Amino acid sequence: MFFEPGEDHWHGAAPDRFMTHLSMVEVDDKGSSATWGAQVSDEEYAAELKMEEA
Repeated sequence: MFFEPGEDHWHGAAPDRFMTHLSMVEVDDKGSSATWGAQVSDEEYAAELKMEEA
């Protein structure tokens, strides 16, 4: 997957699925490679899945 600079996204795995995350990032002129967001709770993840199923 490719995400544009500044694009907000998240990902995860269902409780019965395995997930590995490998990230390769470019460094900008200020030395910043990425802005990592807060971890999503199990409840937030479950709520998002319900919204996608609707």
